[in-house]
Formats: sequence, C-alpha cells, structure tokens
Amino acid sequence: MKRIDKIHAFSLHDVTATRQLERSAVTAQPEDQLLRQAGMAVAKLAIAIAPHASKIWIACGSGNNGSDGLEAARLLLMWGKTVIITTFERDLETNCDRRARDAGVVWAQNPPVNHDLCIDAMLGIGQDSRPLSGRLAAWAYVMNTGMAPVLAIDNPTGLNPDTGHLPGIGVVADHTLCLLTLKPGLFTGRGRDLSGQVWLESLGIHPTGGADRPGLTQTAILTGRPELMMRLHATHKGSYGDVGIIGGAAGMTGAAFLAGSAALQAGAGRVFVGLLDSANLTLDVSQPELMLRPPDTMEYIETTMVFGCGGGTLIATWLPKLLASSRRLVIDADAINALAQDQACRIAVRLRLGRGQFTVLTPHPLEAARFLDTSVTQVQSDRLAAARAISDACQCTVVLKGSGTVIATPLKRTQINPTGNARLASAGTGDVLSGMIGAGLAAGLGAHDAASRAVYKHGQVADDWSLQSSLTAGSLSRSYLI
Repeated sequence: MKRIDKIHAFSLHDVTATRQLERSAVTAQPEDQLLRQAGMAVAKLAIAIAPHASKIWIACGSGNNGSDGLEAARLLLMWGKTVIITTFERDLETNCDRRARDAGVVWAQNPPVNHDLCIDAMLGIGQDSRPLSGRLAAWAYVMNTGMAPVLAIDNPTGLNPDTGHLPGIGVVADHTLCLLTLKPGLFTGRGRDLSGQVWLESLGIHPTGGADRPGLTQTAILTGRPELMMRLHATHKGSYGDVGIIGGAAGMTGAAFLAGSAALQAGAGRVFVGLLDSANLTLDVSQPELMLRPPDTMEYIETTMVFGCGGGTLIATWLPKLLASSRRLVIDADAINALAQDQACRIAVRLRLGRGQFTVLTPHPLEAARFLDTSVTQVQSDRLAAARAISDACQCTVVLKGSGTVIATPLKRTQINPTGNARLASAGTGDVLSGMIGAGLAAGLGAHDAASRAVYKHGQVADDWSLQSSLTAGSLSRSYLI
C-alpha cells in the first residue's frame, strides 16, 4: 500500500480504464480473490489510521464498493472490533454478504449514534453525475458532521471520480484508499477538498496494454517533483535566455512587474518589461534588474515573450505580431480573452506548432470558459476535458489553473499538479506563474516541461509558506523559485 505524496509521479486512470483492468484481473484469479484482497487492504488501513477505534460504522452500497466494505467488516470483527453495517439495495445473498453475516457482523437501519470510525463504501467509482439524495445524502451528512474520522473506499461518495466535480453534497473523507488505480477526480476540482490523504493498493495488478494507453481513455499523470535544473559554472546570463513581458496597461502595471520579478527569480538571464501604460516608466527602483523598454522596441523573435499580464483591451493589437514572430510565447490573462474573440488569431496559434514555435496558454476557469464559449460551471465540471479541448484547438500547451492545476499538451498525457493551496487565490499569483513559465522556456525547456515545472514549484512555495505570515503575489514573486 502506497501513501500518495507530492514527490513521485503516479499514473491516473479513469473509470473506464479501471473497469477494464478490473475485468481482466477477475478473469485471471480464483473467484472472490480480488474482493478478499481489497477487503484486507481496507481493514488494514482502518486499523492503521484509527488503531484505538472500538466501534466502526461501515455504510455499504449495492455494488463492488459495498462488497469491499462487507469483506473489511468481517475481518475487523475477527480482529476484535464492533462493526455496524448500514446498507441499501443489496440482495444480501452474495458470498461476501453471507460471509459477513455468518461472522456475526451487525446490520442496522440507521448509523450508530456513537462510533469511532466511519468507512464510506457506498458508491466508489459507481458515482454518476446526479447529486446524492435519500439515504445516501443523509449518511454523507452524518459522516461529515460527526467527530469520527472517515475512510472512503476508492472515491468519496458524491464526487465524480473522473472529473472531481461535486454536483451536491459529498462525503468529506480524511483518507481515501484507491483500489487498483488512482482516479483523476481525487486530485482536481473538489477532489482535493474531499479525498483527504490518498492511498493506493494496486492489489498486485499493474496496468498494461490498452488500459494504460493515453489515447484509449482519459488517462493522466499526477505530476511528481521535477529534478533540479543544475547550472554549470562556466555559464553566463546569456546561457539562460531573455524574457520579455508585454502588459501592464494603466492601472495594472503591477501585473507586468510581478511577471518580470518572477522570471528573474526563476532564473532568466535578462528580463525586459514593456509597459502598455502611457506613463512609460524607465526604472523600477525596487527591482533595478528589470529593464524597461517601450513595447515596440523589444526583440520578439529570440526573446521568450510573456504576453497579456494586466494588458487590458490594448493587448489585442499586439497579438497578431507576437503570434507570427515569437519563437517562445506565454499567453496569459487579457491576451487569452483577446484570442478567444479573434478567429484569425486562433488559427495563427494552431499554425505555430508546425513552425517549431512553443506556445503556452495559462487560463483560469473564467478565461477558459470564454475561450470555449461555455460557462465556468461547465469548465469546472470536467477540468481535464476543458484543458484538452483548448489544447487540441490551439495545438499548444494549456495550463488550466485552479485546485489541481491541469497541464494539457497534444500527444502527451495530461498532468494534474499536486502542489498548491488556497493561499494562491489572490490577485497577481497567476502573473507570477506566467513569468516562471517564461523563464523555463528561455532556459531551453519545451513547453510542456516548462509549464509543469513552474506549476509544481509555484504551488510548492505556497505549501511551504509559513502559517504565521500572509502570502501575496509580491512575496511569491520574490521567493527563491528556481
């Protein structure tokens, strides 16, 4: 059994891929062997997370998830625990039901008033898009409002395991034990709020063949900690590339400076800032390393351009030129909004890949919704699909920001980033991320690698930030980001 952390990369498999793997595993093993292994894994983790629990409530559904719960109940009873089962829509005549009943497991109509651990075995990956109702909703509410820790089997009930969408109430678990595979919905959208500490028990089965091919199902990767980029002694500022920032219209110049500061801290050799504000400042005294230039005098071809931070409506006039000339381009904020409204520019983005030009788009959910001509709710209901749709339309790397940031690139497996928290939900942090991505591109990384490295480090800084101090975009941009 593995504890899922932020250090290692893990494959993620959607429900379709997991079902394929499950069917193959069942046919290759004696009857009920996989079920017994799953029940043993659940029981062992229950003891590990609540060793002193004497009364355990297990809410069981009608499918395989409920069977896993019943098998765990039988074992926990054998190990001296008092186990109370509540269930619905089961015929109570399966082998695991009979084994649990013969072992002396107690069935009840309602959850026990006092219990020391809850095990959610209601729906697992059988969750559909409908909100919970009836006993499912009532039992989820009892779990969420009680004092006992909650262990969810495979997936917290109410959460879509593929997308992380929560259409109504859902179980808020302290721990989630995934069986066979990790599910992408646990790591993006509402999944991070509901799943708690995630564990994986592969039951001795390892995905091979069709179930692990990214083109067959919505297979993704939970990004692991990237290796450090080592700097050789015999290098100079030109070895790490130039980053140019164009943005900062009147009243929003701070966005461009945040992106520039982040690019410096992330290792860019030189950073130029072209402000769209008519005041045309010539120096930022707090960061004299930033070289201010009129936007029309900047070198666009070899310089990695970060475009759109605080750009306002003025940014649209610069978009065609940068799309045509810049070899490495990060498109953020208002530039994404301009791109969404200009069909010719959308075609120009697609053509960049064929010319060997790198492009990264960094939308938040509202910008993604504008690009896709849909709603934020629709984007958030399937974040992986939204990121892939923009990536396919533009033939470039897309960073869909939010809880469990999604990185999608054509012909690569989609990544979900495990770092970051709600401290990043403040103005300017997205500008910082764009500057970091630009620094990675300038240093010679490809679009996908530059994006995934920057997103991971951006979130890691927030995770490591002292609880005693606030995290602002300015302090984030000045952090050690390499």
